[in-house]
Amino acid sequence: MAQTITGGCLCGAVRYKITGDLIFSGKCYCEDCRKSGSTGHSSVLAVPEPSVSLTGKLTEFKKKGSSGQPISRKFCPVCGSRISSAAAVMPGVLMINASSLDDPEKFVTQMSVFASRAPSWDQPPASSPAFPEMPPQAH
Repeated sequence: MAQTITGGCLCGAVRYKITGDLIFSGKCYCEDCRKSGSTGHSSVLAVPEPSVSLTGKLTEFKKKGSSGQPISRKFCPVCGSRISSAAAVMPGVLMINASSLDDPEKFVTQMSVFASRAPSWDQPPASSPAFPEMPPQAH
């Protein structure tokens, strides 16, 4: 279902608007998401990159993901709020951090990935599928 979702960083220097359909939403419990997110997981909305319009400047940090391919994380250089990430293994897909949404209720977990790595104090919700690593890919 097409919708418009807005969000931005803590200080307001970065703003975005998403117009269109979501690809998926979920929680990731990999080590990178835990460490970069200051909690046991990262919650993201995956959207087609062209559906996002952004104002403000972002700083980028790149690192190899578990696939061996790079993941780019972008954040506000003023307040440090995480805004998005993009994985080379998913070209054209932008993952927006749910913590940056203006209306946090726009995020609904459809799945959890790398659930085998979830800490005891932050377990995946029982209300949606949880994959021990990444879900099987459809070909």
